[in-house]
Amino acid sequence: MTRQKYGDDFHLGQVFTTPAITVTETHVVNWAGLTGDFYPLHMDAEYAAQTQFGERLAHGPMIFGLAVGMVALSGIGADSVIAWLGCDDMRMTGPVRIGDTIRTTVEVKEQRPTKDPKRGIQTWRYTVTNQRNEPILSFDYKMMFHMRGA
Repeated sequence: MTRQKYGDDFHLGQVFTTPAITVTETHVVNWAGLTGDFYPLHMDAEYAAQTQFGERLAHGPMIFGLAVGMVALSGIGADSVIAWLGCDDMRMTGPVRIGDTIRTTVEVKEQRPTKDPKRGIQTWRYTVTNQRNEPILSFDYKMMFHMRGA
């Protein structure tokens, strides 16, 4: 099988940025229905108006899902990824309001070989920012990649 990309095509420190997406009411309502997370900060405008935020916010885990999806849709990794291995050091550093526009920047943070020369492990640092370029979510995303081999 001929691949579009391999893990070898990515280099430490390399940075990619996705196109942006605006978080809508539909995203929030669909996420709540899918996950069962109807917490009032996300779903109850009257409740949310009384909080420090003054309005409803998007679910943090939904922003994680959107970040992963934006990177996938952008085609950065193409068909080079074998499997997702986990996520570390996740921090939500700011709120996402309905109507905010977010994008994800990815930096190749770590690379290591495996015993099989046709596979490698990489950690990519995802940073999600809003339309004011304020960081709102970051995490280390670990994946196994197809490598060209010896």
